[in-house]
Amino acid sequence: MSERGALRELRVWMWVGIALGVPVYLVWLVQVGYLTGQELPRGDVARWAPPVLLPPVAVLFCVMAGWTWWLSVLAGTRSPLRERWILASLVFVAAFSVFCGVASVDDPSVSVGLLSAAVTGLGMIGLFFIPAAASRQLPDIIRRHAAGQRAGSGPAGPDDT
Repeated sequence: MSERGALRELRVWMWVGIALGVPVYLVWLVQVGYLTGQELPRGDVARWAPPVLLPPVAVLFCVMAGWTWWLSVLAGTRSPLRERWILASLVFVAAFSVFCGVASVDDPSVSVGLLSAAVTGLGMIGLFFIPAAASRQLPDIIRRHAAGQRAGSGPAGPDDT
């Protein structure tokens, strides 16, 4: 397979993962958010908060972190994933998503927690990689990384200067 074909195949697989994982994650967030909100007392205004706020917050935080990371990859600078605020936002989304998944069932169990973690992980990964998958520079970055690997120096980056 040619390099161009391999790069196209990578982009297709990224979009397939995004197209499958993200909608399932968002629908799941609305459903478990609704069920979790129903556990609150009747008349409590906060009942609407999980299903209404959790999906947009998850999209915003995950895509924002992915965009910030992708811009640093393009610039060849230190990964912003080392920044505490980015990691904190991703951990917040993951923890609240898994919590809602577990809290939404009548009989929480380890399997429910694992399912919640799996759906959360796949959805967050899909959201995180949207900026990279949509970027026209993706093939250039992969070629640059591969050239660095072939040269035996590892990926080109800010520490190489």
